[in-house]
Amino acid sequence: MASEPQVIFVGAGPGDPELITVKGLKALKRAQMVIWAGSLVNPALLEELSEGCEVHDSACLDLPQVIALMARAVGEGKSVVRLHTGDPALYGAIQEQMEELDALGISYAVIPGVTAVFAAAATLKQELTLPEVSQTLILTRVEGRTPVPETERLRHIAAIGGTVGLYLSVSMMGKVVDELLSGGVFTEQTPVAVVARASWPDERRVEGTLGDIAGKVLDAGIGRQALILIGEVLNAREKGVPEKSKLYDPSFTHGYRTAR
Repeated sequence: MASEPQVIFVGAGPGDPELITVKGLKALKRAQMVIWAGSLVNPALLEELSEGCEVHDSACLDLPQVIALMARAVGEGKSVVRLHTGDPALYGAIQEQMEELDALGISYAVIPGVTAVFAAAATLKQELTLPEVSQTLILTRVEGRTPVPETERLRHIAAIGGTVGLYLSVSMMGKVVDELLSGGVFTEQTPVAVVARASWPDERRVEGTLGDIAGKVLDAGIGRQALILIGEVLNAREKGVPEKSKLYDPSFTHGYRTAR
């Protein structure tokens, strides 16, 4: 039987403490040290920690300090949980941490979490992939202080169409709109939804089109921690879906059901 990893990266989910996975919660309860993203993770999750668990907020730490804490705890025989917001594989900066742990010979594992795009879709009660509307979901961001490869600039992504979910971009809504429109597929009438702090008690949503969403977001005072969704799936209830899914089509045969 494989030994327990010394460090576990856990996705805390988008905000609602009940959206952490069962596996993630079990790891959190067993941990003897927790390093958590205090600026983003719901502090209610800290109520699940065992008595005597050592807690550190990574918001004020740099990478060497985070790794030093992990190494010290592992040296003391403690189990460590690194608690990230959403899913740690998406804009979670875990790769650099894992590389440092590799260099130190410290074992680790990753427990995925619910990312904000799906919390936003749940808030909107919206499926993001609909037959003959969109079968593609693209998760990306507009370029800010962190550069984006030229081939992945939003104007190139926008030329694909489909459904787009943007992270870390709401503070640059003007640039977002300009880039999306320059792709030649989306128009000023394309629907947009912005969900701020999805699944938190103070969650807010703003809906509009590429023609008016920047002004609406500015009026709402939303400047961070928001997910932007763009695409015709957001108009599906108003326009009607042209084609139903084959999955439950009574005339469609598959491995578990014969057409009737």
